[in-house]
Amino acid sequence: MGGKKVKGRKRHIVTDTQGHLLHVKVHAANIHDTTAGGSVCKETLDKYPSLEGFSADEGYRKTTENFVTDELKKKIEISKRIKNEWAVLATRWVVERTLSWLNPFRRLAKDVEISIASAEAFVMIAHSMVLIQRLME
Repeated sequence: MGGKKVKGRKRHIVTDTQGHLLHVKVHAANIHDTTAGGSVCKETLDKYPSLEGFSADEGYRKTTENFVTDELKKKIEISKRIKNEWAVLATRWVVERTLSWLNPFRRLAKDVEISIASAEAFVMIAHSMVLIQRLME
């Protein structure tokens, strides 16, 4: 009998200002964003030490914000939610746009990967395919 043994996963992505993927982190869904955000930022800085700071949404406030400012000695800008109206938040829009580029890939629509490494790799492969398609146009 088939059936996956994984209950759920969350994906965190870090992009540059143009929306290109810098880092992907996949972990169990029972780990809160504020807890996982610190390790995501640290791993990104290990790959790209020249980064000056991060932008994040309200889901990363408190623990992640303190970790980035105190431990990593970098700036982090948390975008505030606008109440009772819709508005484009420039820094958040870049990440949302990148996620929408990845939506058409069926492999990412469901959590079918057994290992976390393959789940992260397929996000990177999907983003690479988006970039290759743009070159072909």
